[in-house]
Amino acid sequence: MPKHYLLYVEQPYSFAILRPIQDAIRANGDKACWFITKRSGIANGLLEGEQQLKNIEDVKNFNPCAVFVPGNVVPDFFPGVKVQVFHGLEYKKKGHFAIRGFFDLYCTHGPLTTEPFTRLAEKHRYFRVIETGWPKLDPYFNYEKRQNEKPVILYAPTFSPNLSSLEILFEQIKSLASSGDYDIKLKFHPKTKPQWQKLYQTLAEMEHFEICQNDNLIPLIQHADVVISDTSSAVDESLLLGKPVITFNNSQPQDALINITAAEQLTNALEQALSFSDEQQLKINQYITQVHPFTDGNSAQRILAATAQIIETGVMQKPLNLLRRYKIRKALNYMKLK
Repeated sequence: MPKHYLLYVEQPYSFAILRPIQDAIRANGDKACWFITKRSGIANGLLEGEQQLKNIEDVKNFNPCAVFVPGNVVPDFFPGVKVQVFHGLEYKKKGHFAIRGFFDLYCTHGPLTTEPFTRLAEKHRYFRVIETGWPKLDPYFNYEKRQNEKPVILYAPTFSPNLSSLEILFEQIKSLASSGDYDIKLKFHPKTKPQWQKLYQTLAEMEHFEICQNDNLIPLIQHADVVISDTSSAVDESLLLGKPVITFNNSQPQDALINITAAEQLTNALEQALSFSDEQQLKINQYITQVHPFTDGNSAQRILAATAQIIETGVMQKPLNLLRRYKIRKALNYMKLK
């Protein structure tokens, strides 16, 4: 009898993270369905052939053996093992290692996340940690880099007001686009402030500037020659594909980055990135071994194997977590005890 799995979505970027898991589930002859929170308003993001469970009773009748979550919370009253697969690779952000009491299994990406979560598992003693890699990257390791007519610069800043470079770098991004020397592509985070989005929409008529609507950042990274960001998950995703990355005031700048601290440094940093040295490439390769050493495109299958291991051994009792459980029930308008 086919196993049932649930894919839990609250943000548009979750589709790209979870679809490789869906593919792996189907390849095993099992069934995956999606639960998309109503407040997200993104049910139109499903593709043909993908099945949505529209209410909680449908989920309970479906009775999944596991729920895969790229966010921070999941309804505790859903059936199945709760599996955290993470919404990004940005381990430097505050809260990445916060334990919220919802998950039975954390599927980590590489040593830089596995080791801290393993220590947390030893402390809390109700969840397990298995290093699997990140499923979003599965389809993207084997690709042929296209030759762009002129350098393509992807600008992918974070939404966080304390970390975002959107306001500070506006004039520099405008100048790069108006020069005609580059094709500038901007990808907003879904949570970006509306006023910041409006600011950059004033550039939308420029020939060499584009605001990209694609929910999946990875194809944009593949196309780019250089990525500009700040403290965002786009930084690590770009480095893992071997791209030179310029960051503005990165919260924890590592050797693999070209980090700047003033807006006027951007032009020189871009010249450096476009004439990338072997030494800089070596630093990126060393970083990859720590962040995400898997390059075989099989992380989703490893996640399913790890989940099967937890199902077989059984889950441990999680903390009561009453306030968070109440909040998620209120958000989903579900006040039953089970």
